[in-house]
Amino acid sequence: MAVSAAMRRLLRVRELEEEQRKTALEGAMGELHRLEQALSRARLRGRAGRRLVTVSAKTGEAADRLAGLAESAAGEKHGAYLVPRITEAEERVAELREEFLVSRVERRQAETLIAEAEARAMVITGRREQQALDDRFGVKRQRKEG
Repeated sequence: MAVSAAMRRLLRVRELEEEQRKTALEGAMGELHRLEQALSRARLRGRAGRRLVTVSAKTGEAADRLAGLAESAAGEKHGAYLVPRITEAEERVAELREEFLVSRVERRQAETLIAEAEARAMVITGRREQQALDDRFGVKRQRKEG
């Protein structure tokens, strides 16, 4: 029994599904990485603003102090905006990772089924070939004896 075309199509569909899920996962991970980098930059901006406030307190520059306060506030506001988006992105990545792993298992199951069917077909073919050889040998032997 050879592997059916339907089984091969199933394997191909599973491979395509896995590839799509992998691409979606990679995209979501890229988005998460981009958001994390933005949060890091927002925190750096806030620290730079606080540093400017500290320096202006020593020098007495009011404009630097106001600019530092504005930078610090902007950094904190941007960071506060990014944190929930990062949480959502992490949840999405976890969901897509689970879907990807499920699709990988399904593809491997299809591969296993095909491999087992091919192995069974080879065993059956081997048995038939051996039976044919045995039959021919038996016929030759009967001719010699008869």
